Amino acid sequence: MNQLILGDCLEVLKRLESASVDLIYLDPPFFSKRNYEVIWGDEGEIRSFQDRWAGGIDHYIAWLKDRVQEMHRVLKPTGSLFLHCDWHANAYIRVLILDQIFGESNFRREIIWQRTNTHNDAKKKIPNVADTIFYYTKSETYTYYPIRGPHNEVYLAKVYKYQDAKGRFRLDNLANTRLRGYMYEYRGYKPPVNGWRCPLETMKRWDEEGLIHFPKHKTGRLAFKRYLETVKGVVMGNIWNDIQNVQAQAKERIGYPTQKPEALLERIIKMASNEGDTVLDPFVGGGTTVVVAERLNRRWLGIDQSVAAIKVSDLRLSQQRNKPGKENLQ
Repeated sequence: MNQLILGDCLEVLKRLESASVDLIYLDPPFFSKRNYEVIWGDEGEIRSFQDRWAGGIDHYIAWLKDRVQEMHRVLKPTGSLFLHCDWHANAYIRVLILDQIFGESNFRREIIWQRTNTHNDAKKKIPNVADTIFYYTKSETYTYYPIRGPHNEVYLAKVYKYQDAKGRFRLDNLANTRLRGYMYEYRGYKPPVNGWRCPLETMKRWDEEGLIHFPKHKTGRLAFKRYLETVKGVVMGNIWNDIQNVQAQAKERIGYPTQKPEALLERIIKMASNEGDTVLDPFVGGGTTVVVAERLNRRWLGIDQSVAAIKVSDLRLSQQRNKPGKENLQ
């Protein structure tokens, strides 16, 4: 593990042990007939580019299916696969490759990543601003952690409308809302009809921690101060519009034509793997997957048949390991 391998991923995957990988992210060449794929000028890239297009969509699907079949084999029973594609072939890929190899029951979600905003010159057709990421698992048991995003500002202003030296907070009811609760008077405040929802010891501890709101009058109702910083964000769905594509001025930009943002891979890796797990990218390209995987303490394997892709990925790894002020990664 933790290797960059130069070669066709089909041949490299055949040499890997079965059920040895926890997470696979692949961003294969899209069926878009655009020559940006060979901008680096590698002979291997050019040959592959020509081979993929020799027989149109049928040839492309057959080419990709052979490779995904091997990916399924090396994936652990608890593993996940994320396949990144676009509108040119996403329907073919799902029906003819992923559903057949992984099974329809192991389809988890179609993620829509909005990578850019609309352009002003899009007057004759609806602009395409999104990619598709198909999420499949090998079985019903798999690693998954929900993604949480920030709360809506309108919601925050309406609900977290109080503030003190510790920060913004809302007031939660301390009354027991179901069965009869704990009946005791606290600092002159009488219990609600159904009693408090916590025992006296807990009430005292919260009071010492400054988490109890005391109304000015004893006839008022005690409340629990729930601070914004302690509340998890909103669980995100399958529409990801909060991660921009790599912008021209971005520090992470390396000039690779299909470079994906590190934030995108960080989200996927955190969502579907644990520290110490093995992450595989069979089309490593500019190295985003392996760079993020190493930073997140995952083991990794990157494959590409482009000499330039392997070199630039290795350079990014070296730069990350030697970044000033940070402990070198091994």
